[in-house]
Amino acid sequence: MSPIPGSGLAKGLAVTLRTMTKKTVTAQYPDVQPELPPRTRGVIGLFEENCTVCMLCARECPDWCIYIDSHKETVPAAAPGGRERSRNVLDRFAIDFSLCMYCGICIEVCPFDALFWSPEFEYAETDIHELTHERDKLREWMWTVPEPPALDPRAEEPKEIAAARKAAEKAAAVAAAASAAAAEAEAAAQAEGEQS
Repeated sequence: MSPIPGSGLAKGLAVTLRTMTKKTVTAQYPDVQPELPPRTRGVIGLFEENCTVCMLCARECPDWCIYIDSHKETVPAAAPGGRERSRNVLDRFAIDFSLCMYCGICIEVCPFDALFWSPEFEYAETDIHELTHERDKLREWMWTVPEPPALDPRAEEPKEIAAARKAAEKAAAVAAAASAAAAEAEAAAQAEGEQS
C-alpha cells in the first residue's frame, strides 16, 4: 500500500503542534545540577594505588596528553636470603585536558584499573595552560566515579569464577571423602574395641 501524498508533512506538522502547546522548561543549570546518564564521559579519575607506572596509557594515547614521571626504589627482601627488588614509584601523573579527545583508550588499556571515567564536567579554566591537571586533582575526581552496574543475572558466569568454583567444589568433595573415610575408620576401631 503506497503512502498518501503529503502524509509525511502532516506528521511533521502534528509533532510541531504538540511541541508548541507544551509548556517550556528551562534547566536552571548553575542552581540545579543536570541528571547525567550513568555512562557519562566527563573527566578521567586516577586511582593512584593501582598505578604501577607501566606507561601503557601514555604510549597508547593518540593525543600524547598524559605525562608520567617516576623513579625506581629498591624494596628489601621479603624473606631472609631473598634478593632485593626494584619497583617504580609514581612522581607525576598529569593529563592535559586541552588536548584530550575523551576517546577512553587510556582507560581501556590500563591493566591494573587505575583510570576511570568520572561524570564531573565542571573543570573550565580561564587559561588554557591551567587545563593540565595533576594527580591530586585526578585523585579528587576518582571519588565521584559511580559504582559499576550490577551484573545481569541471566549472564553467563565468567570463566575465571567458574574455574575457581569447580576447584573449590573438587576440594570440598576430597575433604568430605577424607572425613568420611576417617569416620569409617574410627567406627571400625570402636567396633573392634567393643568385640575385644
